[in-house]
Amino acid sequence: MRVAVLGAGVIGVSSAWYLARAGHEVTLVDRQPEAGMETSFANGGQISAGHAEPWAKPSVLPKVLRWLGREDAPLLFRPRADLAQWMWGLRFALECIPGRFERNRRQLAGLASYSRDSLIELRAETGLQYHQLSRGILRFCTEQADFDALAAHGETRTAAECLAIEPALRDSRTPVVGGVYTPEDESGDAHEFTLQLAQRAEALGVRFLRGTTVEGMEIAGGRVVAAQAGGRRLEADAFVVSLGSYSPLLLAHLGISIPVYPLKGYSITIALSPEAAARAPTVSLTDEAHKLVMSRLGDRLRCAGTAELTGYDTSVNETRCAAILQRIEQLFPALAGAGEVTRWAGLRPATPNNVPVIGRTRFANLYLNTGHGTLGWTLAAGSGRALADLVSGRQPGVDFRFR
Repeated sequence: MRVAVLGAGVIGVSSAWYLARAGHEVTLVDRQPEAGMETSFANGGQISAGHAEPWAKPSVLPKVLRWLGREDAPLLFRPRADLAQWMWGLRFALECIPGRFERNRRQLAGLASYSRDSLIELRAETGLQYHQLSRGILRFCTEQADFDALAAHGETRTAAECLAIEPALRDSRTPVVGGVYTPEDESGDAHEFTLQLAQRAEALGVRFLRGTTVEGMEIAGGRVVAAQAGGRRLEADAFVVSLGSYSPLLLAHLGISIPVYPLKGYSITIALSPEAAARAPTVSLTDEAHKLVMSRLGDRLRCAGTAELTGYDTSVNETRCAAILQRIEQLFPALAGAGEVTRWAGLRPATPNNVPVIGRTRFANLYLNTGHGTLGWTLAAGSGRALADLVSGRQPGVDFRFR
């Protein structure tokens, strides 16, 4: 079957790879000159299957109210004359209800575990190298309230145990009080992974149309018969929309509404000198107090976080990046002025409940694989594999609410 995958981020490329492995004739389309150039370009680097959970949870609402008006807040709502933004915010609040949070967490946990296993298999099959580290993820707390919240949901590690897991935290100016460690989790460069997998997909026969913008879709007889892309008509037997935050804009023209809205995130990447590299963390970290994630990517340290509801603005807010850098230097004083700092911002395609939208639409041959929010890298391999099964008429090997 001829399948067109629209979008070449980590989700679209993973979908294209598994579809090609299933024997389909695949065309991959993206407006950028190469794969993984937007949301997948400089994310936090974590494969966090061990604690893949929604942002929308009961404890977050009081924090959101405290964060209002703070330019450096982990979650910042910038009111706009945008109905989609307000509706997303309202639905996010509703998803914080305890019963919904637990249901959504179970959905994410199952897909995340399946995805991690799929990634390990894929890496063994392809030999991909993307600065991956299999040293687990440590969620550490510098505030007692955060530690107490983690302790209510499972086994914790003492401060001494956290420092033994990641000795670089011993010099932190804000002492670690404890945390949670998931040794089976991983980290790696999502952009490098996406680039390499796209290359292997092409070697497998995938046609990659780079620099090609998807302008619309043509419907006939209750099916999508073609996509208008780069001024050409692209015909296929099935279409997969993996355009991240831009997916709802394309689908709106077809009368399809999905609860995906851009959640702007920031990252900084510090180039480490050999001396600084010896003092930098090697275990991937999550800072519970500031909602930041950190991953070692070879001779670089990536730190990402914060979320900003501000529409489709991709400009870099220096204040927010400065806050991330300040926190890094507080946690790791030896890294102050250690090397060149690259700042980045990208749009995460977020649903209010943080559960991605995967499966078929009301058009029999139009599929969705989008809305992964902050967990796109964690869920990519499993989502692509499951999507390929759905297109192929097979039941995916994971318990998840597909469309």
